[in-house]
Amino acid sequence: MKLIIAVIQPHRLEPVREKLTAIGFEGMTVTEVRGYGRQKGHTEIYRGAEYQIAFLPKLKLEVAVKDDRVNDAIQAVTLASRTGKIGDGKIFVVDLEQALRVRTGETGDEAL
Repeated sequence: MKLIIAVIQPHRLEPVREKLTAIGFEGMTVTEVRGYGRQKGHTEIYRGAEYQIAFLPKLKLEVAVKDDRVNDAIQAVTLASRTGKIGDGKIFVVDLEQALRVRTGETGDEAL
């Protein structure tokens, strides 16, 4: 099993969710986060004063997948979140040692 962690722009959440659902992924966790990478924030003006916004709003998606579905999930997230502009985000894949469905006690792939 793998845990796919994707950091995307907030307005791309619905297309990503729809794409993942369409190919059979049933659940995900979404967290509102703030951060920056190459985008490095931006400058805003408030009441005539200019100030730097270093941390930009993003969403972090976490999806647990079976090993044989990793590439499908990565491709879906990539296609649905890409705008072609800086700040589209990142995808990380990490090993998921164990999963347990609390309600039924199922473990491993069956818990996903």
